[in-house]
Amino acid sequence: MPQQPRPVYLKLRDLIAAAIIEGKYPEGEMLPSVRAFAAAQGANPLTVAKAYQQFQTDGLVEVQRGVGMYVVPGAAAKLRNAERERFIASEWPEIVARMQRLGIDPAELIETESA
Repeated sequence: MPQQPRPVYLKLRDLIAAAIIEGKYPEGEMLPSVRAFAAAQGANPLTVAKAYQQFQTDGLVEVQRGVGMYVVPGAAAKLRNAERERFIASEWPEIVARMQRLGIDPAELIETESA
């Protein structure tokens, strides 16, 4: 069953979330401006602003008026936990079903990884 395409602002949000989790945008540091991030991604600034707004709504960034948005302490852990839960609930069952269809034993993957 094909998945519905995700809105661009959610794709941008995923990119930013991954960058926070990976430490590219460390806690306590400022995110790139909406215009700078939009230019780097080839996206509309209004779309980037919508993605940034979601981080603010979720309490992952704080706005310092006239300065910018800063990643709050604990944001990386909160995002990592949310991503983990989403993966386990949404993606993992599909992966397991595909492995079963293809006759892949999880032990094979562990052996391949350690080789």
